[in-house]
Amino acid sequence: MLVSVKSKRGIQQATVMITHQTIFLAFIFILSSTFTSPIHSLTLSTSSRWIVSPATGGHRYKLKCINWVGHLHTMVPEGLHKQPLNTIASAISSMGFNCVRLTWPTYMFTRPDYSSLTVAQSLDQWRLCGAKAGMARNNPNLLGLRVWEAQEAVVEGLGAMDIVVVLDNHVSLPKWCCSDYDGNGFFGDEYFDPDEWLQGLTTVATRYAGNPTVVAMSMRNELRGPRQIPRDWYKYMRQGAEAIHQANPDVLVIVSGLSYDTNLDFLKYTPLDVNIGNKLVYEAHWYPFGNPTEKWLNQTNGFCGTVTQKFLAQSGFLGFGPNPVPLFLSEFGLDQTGRNEAQNRYLSCLLGLVAERDLDWAFWTLQGSYMLREGKVDPEETYGALTFDWGNVRNPSMLKRMQLIQQITYDPKSNNPSYQVMYHPQTGQCVHGNQPPVYLTDCQNWSKWSYDRDGGPIRLLGSNPSCLSVAGDGFSVGFSDDCSGQQSTWTLVSGSKFHIAAKDEQGSLLCLDLDSSPSSSGISIVTKKCLCLGNDGKDVPMCDENPQRQWFTFITSNT
Repeated sequence: MLVSVKSKRGIQQATVMITHQTIFLAFIFILSSTFTSPIHSLTLSTSSRWIVSPATGGHRYKLKCINWVGHLHTMVPEGLHKQPLNTIASAISSMGFNCVRLTWPTYMFTRPDYSSLTVAQSLDQWRLCGAKAGMARNNPNLLGLRVWEAQEAVVEGLGAMDIVVVLDNHVSLPKWCCSDYDGNGFFGDEYFDPDEWLQGLTTVATRYAGNPTVVAMSMRNELRGPRQIPRDWYKYMRQGAEAIHQANPDVLVIVSGLSYDTNLDFLKYTPLDVNIGNKLVYEAHWYPFGNPTEKWLNQTNGFCGTVTQKFLAQSGFLGFGPNPVPLFLSEFGLDQTGRNEAQNRYLSCLLGLVAERDLDWAFWTLQGSYMLREGKVDPEETYGALTFDWGNVRNPSMLKRMQLIQQITYDPKSNNPSYQVMYHPQTGQCVHGNQPPVYLTDCQNWSKWSYDRDGGPIRLLGSNPSCLSVAGDGFSVGFSDDCSGQQSTWTLVSGSKFHIAAKDEQGSLLCLDLDSSPSSSGISIVTKKCLCLGNDGKDVPMCDENPQRQWFTFITSNT
């Protein structure tokens, strides 16, 4: 159950100052502007499986978001008592995000005893003297605003940094989410009155009509609990989508699924019949919660394949088939202290798929701490991109791992021919080939590869000889004019399909791997005995090694 994991995140601070971001972060910020529109003219639509911007002639606008919690007891976005709003917005931008998924509770807009509270009164109500004093230091102009006006101020501050906002209706009663029996899970629950929910959606959609910073509204986070049934889902999702669209036809309408936003498979049989034009987007969540730790640690290849296929079967299928629609991965995340090895392996698995499908996404989460959560004052959030004091980046290596998915790798309006990028999800880096050596480096001016079928050659475009070739166990991968021999024909093996393997002269199966001695150019690519696989390319039943250094995948690109 999700609550059992989300409520047990540990504590650790990092020491990299936001005000001293690396050259890498500056580079990512530049990349994040590719195919984006000025925010003052931004209205988004959908085209097939893509979110696009009519202002740029229908080129993609990729949502690269971070979640920012504003749905808890105080109804005030977290962290405003620890850093000025413009400092937080600048940090979001410098980390390469162009979007915030900002959470909010229904009652903040539907019930006068909630909506009439000023920020100061809300903090006083929960006896948060320290938070109030911090707000007076860092954002004194917000204290006298009503809570919903403070939300508007946050949206305005983000817009000033060209950061767009997805407003996410997270709960009705302001509190931590989520569990089956918290009263906020499904229509008809104690705090989840459908009519009041529609009122809240309409009020928010109307309030932000004409505001180009708010580009989308998500109708409800993580529907769940014993009441959930598809029949009611269809009824209320249709009503909610049309209510938002009628009040604000400019925003995308984001539809969540059942079972904590992990299941939309019923749409395979009965589509959602809703009349909102080209504004419909679906969302899904993908966490490692409920996954047995030993599966990730002892059966990494096969288990990655299993959970990936489950995600594709339940949600990921929406981007493909005869009537594809955009899928927004609106929550994924992990303990950023790096101490949870099972979660680290989950992230590599997820990043491989997100990069392959070039999904829009929202990372959980921004906040390094909370004013009040589950009865605790000022607790730390180790899933947070920022540290406890909101003054530092918690884990800069996490941002480096996301560098490729923060770029647009495929644009449906591009006239460029398609090619492949070779991506290493464990490091977030790409394979660069300039004749030997072939090495791993930042995904900047990546090499263009061609790999058109399983069991075929891997060609470096514009190079002669062009085909990657196995030299032997422990040797650097080379190039050959022979593109049909066994040393130059490569197969995707293992349950994860992230191992890329060919046979040497003796017929031994070897996989692409990382050299243990990085050079100034990057990490050289070698071939070695495939980790956790037999010579037939199939997973061994149990393996104590981490095979992810041998994980590579092909990303189709035309940018």
